[in-house]
Amino acid sequence: MVNKNSRIVIALGGNALQADPKDPTAAAQLKTAKETAKPIVDLIEDGHEVIIAHGNGPQVGQLVATYETASAKNSNLPIMPFPECGAMSQGYIGYHLQQALREEMIKRGIKKEVGTVVTQVVVDEKDPGFQNPTKPVGSFFNEEDAGRMEKEMGFVMKEDAGRGYRRVVASPEPVDVVEAPIVRTLVDSGHVVITVGGGGVPVLDRGDGILEGVPAVIDKDFASEKIAEILDADMLIILTAVEKVAINFGTPQIEELSEITVAKTKEYMEQGHFAPGSMLPKVKAALKFVESKPGRKTLITSLEKAKEGIEGKTGTTIIP
Repeated sequence: MVNKNSRIVIALGGNALQADPKDPTAAAQLKTAKETAKPIVDLIEDGHEVIIAHGNGPQVGQLVATYETASAKNSNLPIMPFPECGAMSQGYIGYHLQQALREEMIKRGIKKEVGTVVTQVVVDEKDPGFQNPTKPVGSFFNEEDAGRMEKEMGFVMKEDAGRGYRRVVASPEPVDVVEAPIVRTLVDSGHVVITVGGGGVPVLDRGDGILEGVPAVIDKDFASEKIAEILDADMLIILTAVEKVAINFGTPQIEELSEITVAKTKEYMEQGHFAPGSMLPKVKAALKFVESKPGRKTLITSLEKAKEGIEGKTGTTIIP
């Protein structure tokens, strides 16, 4: 539970904005965003300062696949570089969230502005993730086309579960958020800010203020944790598909967790209770935030239960 008027960073999954994978249209995403906005505005209405981060997995994948398909049909059409696709996804997801949040706040008589900051996140060129890219993006290709793309474009292509070959990119950890001072200024002025979309556009710091975008994907939970640290948030809320984190998941011995300490969480991690690529990165990000400064808490729960979770009625809260 946190006090009223707390500063809260909310990490939304990309799937929270695309309820039906079979209908990836802009209209469908905007409709979903309007539903997503309601529980977020509940927190704003309660007086909390809210910063929103989000994933972009489905959306950036669609952008990359669109450019790949267009280029395959017309070789004069280049494939858009991956960092630019990440920036584009930030823009249009932010646009939908801005519309949805603004509309919901107007309905409730809340006089606040909402805006998106296209955010760059610094990563380390020596991060182990660059040595072994594993994050698949874009379309499936046959072996011949995959080989050509590796040779001509420098892509890393890997076979994907018998379905063909896909491009894979690195998933490095965030080091710093370039636009954090802008985000802080907006939040301090009372505005609702959407930032580090899709984990942010990964960039390398070349010195003297020069930044270079790199084809990579930053986990949105780790990016959300980083911006929460920088903004000195009171709570990080990591949203997922379930109301509470559980151990022994998928077995008759399943046990939902309400409030757990850092030490107990690490014990469960060592025992292998949290699946990589699913709950494990959320738990790791949660731990990192709680350990970053005394008094900080992380709540892991579903979007619909966020308000009840903040009130201590549900969800999984990790405490020191």
